[in-house]
Amino acid sequence: MNKREFIKKSSVGALGIMFAPSILKAGFPKEKLRTAHIGVGNMGMEDLKAVSSHEAVEVIALCDVDAINLSTAHKMHPGARIFFDYRAMLEEMGDEIDAVIVSTPDHTHAPASLMAMNMDKPVYCQKPLTHYVSESREMKKLAAEKGLVTQMGIQVHSFYDYKLATLLIQSGIIGKVHTVHAWSPKNWGYDGPLPEGKDPVPDQLDWNLWLGTSKERPYKDGMYHPGNWRKLMDYGCGTLGDMGVHIFDTPYNALELDVPRTIMTQCRPTNGFGFPEKNTVTYEFPGTKYTGKSLKWIWYDGPGVPEMHEDLMLPGMDMKKNKKSTDKNNENSISLDAGVAGENELPEQGAMFVGEKGRLLLPHFMQLPKKIRRGKYVDISKEIAEVSEEHNLGEPIRNYATEGPKHYHQFVDACLGKGTTTAPFDYAARLTETILLGTIAGRFPGETLHWDAKTAQFKEEKANKYLAGDYRDF
Repeated sequence: MNKREFIKKSSVGALGIMFAPSILKAGFPKEKLRTAHIGVGNMGMEDLKAVSSHEAVEVIALCDVDAINLSTAHKMHPGARIFFDYRAMLEEMGDEIDAVIVSTPDHTHAPASLMAMNMDKPVYCQKPLTHYVSESREMKKLAAEKGLVTQMGIQVHSFYDYKLATLLIQSGIIGKVHTVHAWSPKNWGYDGPLPEGKDPVPDQLDWNLWLGTSKERPYKDGMYHPGNWRKLMDYGCGTLGDMGVHIFDTPYNALELDVPRTIMTQCRPTNGFGFPEKNTVTYEFPGTKYTGKSLKWIWYDGPGVPEMHEDLMLPGMDMKKNKKSTDKNNENSISLDAGVAGENELPEQGAMFVGEKGRLLLPHFMQLPKKIRRGKYVDISKEIAEVSEEHNLGEPIRNYATEGPKHYHQFVDACLGKGTTTAPFDYAARLTETILLGTIAGRFPGETLHWDAKTAQFKEEKANKYLAGDYRDF
């Protein structure tokens, strides 16, 4: 279905609502939340399903640059108005919209969110919060100034095991932490040749709106839409911005970190187009009450990671037999749940806290953390029970279908005045800034960059041009 066909087919329902906004406003009970969704394909569809599963939600607007995505979403919510351009949606329906869900490619997160926020709309925005550091700071500032309910889409933030690990670390189970290792073998990088020429734009896609504020570029089949944009510097944030946000979240939250002081990335030389397929990023953070005087953080991504290190050795592990697969054909087939590893195997994705009194391994995800001390696993069932009871965590539920929506429902409830969110933009902006500093460091392989959090500038002037983008008029 192309754009014209879809609009024509949907015009009766859409126009019917367009000419009767007063009916919606007059009949809108306070216990309902009317939502508008920007981006309803792929992760946007999952966001739409999760948000709309809350009994108080009424979906009144759907926006996507792809008519096929819109058609699918509109069948689920036939009473919603449909748009290709989020600006038109917000301008035309501003008075009717109570909250906005942003689920676009990364480069459109901030432009869409900031427009909604400037209209005093609560915003749920997918991770990473923004594409540029300057945007993260602007969104954090605006949310605070306007007192808006906000939430970043890191749904595992609300899961039992992650909350448990946070509380265990803060209880001192391994003492003060001096190092964190985190890893994912996913490969959202691109080491191939730069695309040449152009292909016809599919009938269902508005390519200009997909590009949005990014620079103009010819369309190439399979290179950008619908999924490979994550690999490319102008639109995504690589594996660090995809899985890194999820896996960074718990250590970052548990240790109450701010942004890092130094960042160094080991990777191939930059090509200015695609992120490297394999990266090791080393951060140094100022200390907190849960760390030593400073904290070292090492992130590994790409096929075959992590490289073995004494901090990652498990009881009974054979280093020679614990080599990770480097099969590039399987690198993006890794699901959110990477499966349960054996006792002497590292989980496919996860994090390791290294402290004064041992180490804590946190698989990603839906698996209990494990303590290791002096080469042996330590039974922490008593500590887990005590922390769970003290903080009313309840029993762990290993069902993503039922647990996944909780983070979204938390946002809806907060918009209705029932509680608060746990990943508001105040927190999400700092976490995202940390992630983005790592992607910038990838442009200068092997070089340590020094970050001044107060001025939001690098000591190395050449890196500062990557902190913000030039928005294109479109």
